[in-house]
Amino acid sequence: MNIILLGPPGAGKGTQSAGLVERHGMKQLSTGDMLRAAVKAGTPVGLKAKAVMDAGGLVSDDIVADLIDAELAAMDAETGAIFDGYPRTASQAETLDSILAKHNRSLDHVVELSVDEDALVERITGRFSCANCGALYHDTANAPAKEGVCDTCGCTEFKRRPDDNEETVRHRMSVYRAETAPILPGYETRGIVTRVDGMAGIGEVATAIDAVLA
Repeated sequence: MNIILLGPPGAGKGTQSAGLVERHGMKQLSTGDMLRAAVKAGTPVGLKAKAVMDAGGLVSDDIVADLIDAELAAMDAETGAIFDGYPRTASQAETLDSILAKHNRSLDHVVELSVDEDALVERITGRFSCANCGALYHDTANAPAKEGVCDTCGCTEFKRRPDDNEETVRHRMSVYRAETAPILPGYETRGIVTRVDGMAGIGEVATAIDAVLA
């Protein structure tokens, strides 16, 4: 089974992908992870991407397509793929169909994690982590039992990601609406789109996705 997980940054795609890998033995194909791995391994595609990035450029759609092509070629035919963060545009969606067909695969489901923008802003801007052990917290949803002290290791230093601010989150949402959301109608005509409440608890979202795949 091959699926796409869609949703704006912070919707929980990475968390849900990891759960699908664990529960169903699928493989998560995150373009960012694949790119970093290819560059580190010095593969032909990785070297091409590194040259572009070293020159300050953006990795082209062709390079990303080559990464996915190579990854699918190396996978067992029985292993399902989860596309996390790809495709982002209509052009990439067409390319993905071609790559899947090349490997005798087809797209089974497109799951969009729907979110409430204001609630997502609160979710993301409120998160922070222990500077020592990395334990995750949230200002309102999951604060340390003792204020200022990590529950796990007792450290009193915490950190927040610099891009976890309202302006950045709302910009990402607008980019998602403008560039990625428009690919959904094409998949809807094929009857493979399901929307899941991405603001529900992690377990509830996982259950909903499993029901789609059943």
